[in-house]
Amino acid sequence: MATKKKKSVKKPAKIQSFKLSKSQGNFNSLKITDQTVYWIVLLSLIFILFIWVLNAQMSAIQAINNI
Repeated sequence: MATKKKKSVKKPAKIQSFKLSKSQGNFNSLKITDQTVYWIVLLSLIFILFIWVLNAQMSAIQAINNI
């Protein structure tokens, strides 16, 4: 008795459309989130670093002028 080979039928890939995301609220709202705190801390550190570098530059310029 001969065995029959089963041929697998290729199924076409399902086409998935984009899903709508949940509404995130008003863009102009003043709600403080974790991300807001993150940006405030990051900007504060950048500003402090800017002031420190500016102070170091001014000290170097004064030292050079005194020579």
